[in-house]
Amino acid sequence: MIEVTRLNGEAFVLNSDLIETVESRPDTVIFLVNGRRYVVRESVGEVVSRVTAFRRSLNRRLLEEDLH
Repeated sequence: MIEVTRLNGEAFVLNSDLIETVESRPDTVIFLVNGRRYVVRESVGEVVSRVTAFRRSLNRRLLEEDLH
């Protein structure tokens, strides 16, 4: 899950596993596999960074569990 911000300033959490594409039109639009779309304040690069950081944190947790 990643936190993003609507254009009106409202923050919400999005299931990053459902992201199909992220485009700059010029606002950033996140398209989900279920057909929904969200226009957010974050740049495409920031959305990608947040998804990457979230997935890395999941991988770290899995590795820690394997070590115990």
